[in-house]
Amino acid sequence: MMQTIVLRVAFLLALLPCALRIYAQDPRRFQAEVAELTANDKSLNKKDIVLFTGSSSIRMWSSLQSDFPNYNIVNRGFGGSQTSDLLYFFNQLILPYNPKKIFIYEGDNDLSLGKSPGQILSTMDSVITMIRQKISKAVPIYVISPKPSISRWHLKDKYVEFNTLMSQLASQRNKVYFVDVWSPALDNSGTVIKDIFLEDGLHMNSKGYTIWANVLRKYLP
Repeated sequence: MMQTIVLRVAFLLALLPCALRIYAQDPRRFQAEVAELTANDKSLNKKDIVLFTGSSSIRMWSSLQSDFPNYNIVNRGFGGSQTSDLLYFFNQLILPYNPKKIFIYEGDNDLSLGKSPGQILSTMDSVITMIRQKISKAVPIYVISPKPSISRWHLKDKYVEFNTLMSQLASQRNKVYFVDVWSPALDNSGTVIKDIFLEDGLHMNSKGYTIWANVLRKYLP
């Protein structure tokens, strides 16, 4: 019996580095926020939901429903999240809504915390696979590119690399679409537009979300 316990502990310890590579930070740090987001789900209109999820750029999009008034929008963005956090909370933030369309914004925080574009892409591919396995093989999935920002402009090359890889991934998966919000946020010289951000230089103001809404109208006409 003791030998069996020792072997099991050794096995779990061997898995630990893999788990740390996937999640990097403990995703349970968002449990309270996720619980708050989903607290009133029983009263939610679940007919033809268009789901938006991802990090704070989704969470802070306060005009999202009014920007697309003809759709039943559900916003399940949670602040500061990484792609691995969305994968962890898949059963709470994506699965219950059986959405007709899914928009995902992740990768921005991952890149700022030093994850490689390839590592993030692998996790995003896992999220897509979970959607295909647990919801539908046909539901359209829209992966939104990480935006450029003043505070993270020093990481420009990593962002460009990741967006290129994510565009390629979308082209290889059925009914997965890459939504480019990077290019419209650049001026004629290829530098990030300055007046679309709040004082922190990271989160967008209403001008920034107007750019996003104009881009997404192609997918939500």
